[in-house]
Amino acid sequence: MSAPFLWIILPAAIAIVAMLIKNQRILSIAGGSLAILLALVALIVPIDQALQIGGGSFKIAPAIQILGRRLILVPADGSLLAILYGLIAMWFLGGEVTDTARRLVPFGLIVAALLVASIAVEPFLYAAILIELAVLLAIPLLLPPKQLPGPGVMRFLVYQTLGMPFILFAGWLLAGVEASPGELALAVQSATTLGLGFAFLLALFPLYTWLPMLADEVSPYVLGFLFWVLPTITIIFGMGFLDRYSWLRTSEQLSQILSVGGLLMVVTGGLWSAFQRHLSRQMAYAVIAETGFSLLALSLTPEKAVDTVFLLIIPRSLALLVWAISLTRLKEQVEPLLYRNVQGMARSYPITAAGLILAHLSVAGFPLLAGFPIRLALWEGLASQSLTVAFWFLVGILGLLIGAIRTLAVLVMAPDGTDWEVQERWGSGIMIGLGVIGLFILGIFPQTFRFILVNLPTMFEHLGK
Repeated sequence: MSAPFLWIILPAAIAIVAMLIKNQRILSIAGGSLAILLALVALIVPIDQALQIGGGSFKIAPAIQILGRRLILVPADGSLLAILYGLIAMWFLGGEVTDTARRLVPFGLIVAALLVASIAVEPFLYAAILIELAVLLAIPLLLPPKQLPGPGVMRFLVYQTLGMPFILFAGWLLAGVEASPGELALAVQSATTLGLGFAFLLALFPLYTWLPMLADEVSPYVLGFLFWVLPTITIIFGMGFLDRYSWLRTSEQLSQILSVGGLLMVVTGGLWSAFQRHLSRQMAYAVIAETGFSLLALSLTPEKAVDTVFLLIIPRSLALLVWAISLTRLKEQVEPLLYRNVQGMARSYPITAAGLILAHLSVAGFPLLAGFPIRLALWEGLASQSLTVAFWFLVGILGLLIGAIRTLAVLVMAPDGTDWEVQERWGSGIMIGLGVIGLFILGIFPQTFRFILVNLPTMFEHLGK
């Protein structure tokens, strides 16, 4: 058995079969169980290493050939696979309480398999095509059957698709740079084209207008899943470019570009969140700021950059999971999710309201929550390089914090004499409660998952060394 078959082909094949299952609970449990199993195998069984089982031996081969292209997952990828499929399992298990399992599990498995394949494929430029396929399959994930796409969905598809030709063209130019390292003009052209490609894929400033529009149109839960998984894999794909091309990795301008781009994302995302009155749009702006945190992490010194980027993955997913479940629960009661419509709803849905606020505060880096340790480490690293950058980073954080406080005030604001009438669903309440506990555990004990994260930098041969 090969690693690409186990973590790419098998999930995609099972996803096709899962499309025939109509029961939400069965799909949610089966999909979550499969993802947990894949995560445990990635964590326990080493790739390309023989294991003695009884009288025989067993080994997961690292590579497989498909249509003349090679998919390869090296031993260093095991930790990333464990994290990705472990977090995907949480999203699948939440699909039943949000009534999205029929779309999320089958299409989510295929999207996850394609994104893992984008990390594994050689030549690595084919990753852009695989990411585009994942984007195309995200459309039926976002839209229920017979629902026409809105402008947000169309912009999402167009902007993500525009990123692919830029990256493919940049790869062709980069091959020329390798052959003629002294061609300065060619290096500038390839770097510019590559930057444009990732600007579209990551929805960098000012190309992120579709994020809040999309938040108005689709389920917050499936949107939260895509808001986590697509940028995460795209950033890892981008780090592969930096690892491969030494002239790009050692460029003096790279750190400045990443720093400016990240600051624009954090500051604008934080400020728009502070003045936003739509709860789903607030999550979209928080995701914009999260992407900015990743870019700022990459702008740090090589010794800190890779570790910091990987430390962002788990807190981001957990906060978005709790946030998305809470928004979905509120959207079942009122629509649109404007402040005037959700005023005082904490008296009827206290667990949901608490989950929404704590997830928002975690993204803002509030103490004792999952986002706090990594935001503090990132702020410290930025301050050691530039106090100006550290100041604007704090401005973005304060914007997110103000947005959370405004939302809290609206949710608890009710006319005098209004009675408490708890109407929580036990399923969503348990999921939100477990997620909130996880946010506090990661905030108080940030070293909890260090044993998995410590091996992730070995994915790259040069980056971070």
